[in-house]
Formats: sequence, C-alpha cells, structure tokens
Amino acid sequence: MAGPPPLLSPIPLEAPMSREKLVIALPKGRILKECMPLIRAAGIEPEPAFDDPDTRLLRFATNHAHIDIIRVRSFDVATFVAFGAAQLGIAGNDVLMEFNFPELYAPLDLDIGHCRLAVAEPVDLSRDDDPTRWSHVRVATKYPDITRRHFAARGVQAECIKLNGAMELAPALGLATRIVDLVSTGATLAANGLVEVERIADVSSRLVVNRTALKTRSQELTGWIDTFRQLTDT
Repeated sequence: MAGPPPLLSPIPLEAPMSREKLVIALPKGRILKECMPLIRAAGIEPEPAFDDPDTRLLRFATNHAHIDIIRVRSFDVATFVAFGAAQLGIAGNDVLMEFNFPELYAPLDLDIGHCRLAVAEPVDLSRDDDPTRWSHVRVATKYPDITRRHFAARGVQAECIKLNGAMELAPALGLATRIVDLVSTGATLAANGLVEVERIADVSSRLVVNRTALKTRSQELTGWIDTFRQLTDT
C-alpha cells in the first residue's frame, strides 16, 4: 500500500455514554509498524506511552474515551478476540488457519504483513531431495496444526515438534530435519544454511472481529469495518 491513507472520520455511532469499552488487539513487532498508519488514518490515536520503546504497558488509552488498544504477541491476538477480551484485532491468516476459532470473523484483508508459510530444509539435503517422494517428515514449527493438515492432504505423515522461535536451529542440531515457518525475503533461511522447498500458503494480515460482539454491537463494529474497508480501498 503506497503511503499512509488519508485521515477518515469513523462512521457516527450511538452516544458514547451508552457504550462499553471497545478493545482493539494489535500484534507486536513488524506488523505493528505496518498497521499503525491504518489505525491512525481511521481516526484512532493511542496515548503517548504507546510509542515509548521503554514502556511496560500492554493496554493503552486512545483519543476515544471508549476505545483502548492492547499490544500482544501476534499469536495471542486471535485468542483475545475469539474469547471476547477484545472485540477487534489484526492478525495474520497464518494465525487464523492454525487456531481456526469459529468465534472469529475476518471480513477484510488489510493488504499488509505479506509473507508466506513454507517448508525449508538444509541446502545439502535439498540437492538430492524430492518432496513428492516423502512419506514421513519430522518438522520443527510453531504451526503444528497447519503442518499436519498440509502433509496429510498429500498422504504424508508429519511428526511435529512445537517451537515458538529459532526454528532455523532445529536441522543443524538434529532436532528435526525440516522446518515450517514464515518466510519473507529468505535471508534468515540462507544465513542458517536452509532453503525453501515448498510453499504452504501466502500470508497477509486481516481485520478480525468477535462474532458475538458483532451481533450485540452491530452498528458500532460494522461502522469500524466499513471505515477500514474504505482505507484499504484507497
């Protein structure tokens, strides 16, 4: 998306006194930098502490008295929204595919956070390897459900070792022969002697909504969905 979109005023909603807090869950890290121009263009400005790199706060007030932002791990966004602790959030479709929460509604691709979920293995192994001949694989990943479904669809048995990070170390240390992880440029794989051998899915970040909240606060949440849709169409 070229440059930050213009500032929009959110669609008018019911009187503030009648509303409960609206909590928006945002992911830490790289995606946060990409999604904040959208958040601000939608007319939501967090308190100054949000931009303080030394703050330990996780919940932040905004210029809307009834709206708070929470900043959590990317995997946790889906959980906070699915269980109703937050009503709106931004999460990658990798997270949505892994958890597959029925309580989540993802009405909008925000066109940010682009990468891919891929299978990688050591360069030396890849020279003589043929993925179409695999019958059993041992994989290190933080996406065990996606990984099992992907390989099961090909008739391959996947033994998954759950890691939350540093997947690239697993092959060199004998933990697993292959990994499934997010890949952007491939530079981290290359630096650790790995190469991508199979793409599972393209990934981007989505606006996610709690389905129950969408029913009970329909006007308010539909208004914000429409606001973000206007921004992504700009």
